[in-house]
Amino acid sequence: MDNSLSSVHTLIQIQCGDHKGLLYDIMRTVKDCNIQISYGRFYASQNGRCEIDLFAVQSDGKKILDQHRQRALCCHLRMEVLRPLRVALVNRGPDTELLVANPVKVSGKGRPLVFYDITLALKNLQKRIFLAEIGRHVVEDREWEVYRLHFGEEHELSSALRSRIMDAVTNMLMGWDS
Repeated sequence: MDNSLSSVHTLIQIQCGDHKGLLYDIMRTVKDCNIQISYGRFYASQNGRCEIDLFAVQSDGKKILDQHRQRALCCHLRMEVLRPLRVALVNRGPDTELLVANPVKVSGKGRPLVFYDITLALKNLQKRIFLAEIGRHVVEDREWEVYRLHFGEEHELSSALRSRIMDAVTNMLMGWDS
């Protein structure tokens, strides 16, 4: 963050890897922190890296000068840019269950197309779903949308197949080539 380049705005510079929904994740986080974006610049290079410059103000129209607020915003942005979704494959008794969690915006909306991407990745692996549930849970004052997909009482999945499932779902959700 830099407050010296503009007399009116705080410059927020982000350099990260590209993924599906990157701007959505950034804008959701900024909005949840009551920060307004006046204008910005987005550059995506051929090697999958992104550079984003956002000129922002607080909801009162002033620069972000409070060090505590700057650190909190940076921490939230870092977490959302590096790891916007959580994916886990767990055993629940005789069933194997895929869990995918993503944070919900303050407005109550979840990330779009998550269920579609999960089921498409599993279809590509020819993995059948026995039961699917979508729920919301609050963890540490943060609401999460959790997708639970049960594979049923199949033979126990090998570690190689478990890795393929996790990688395929993560890659589909993030928009990365597998």
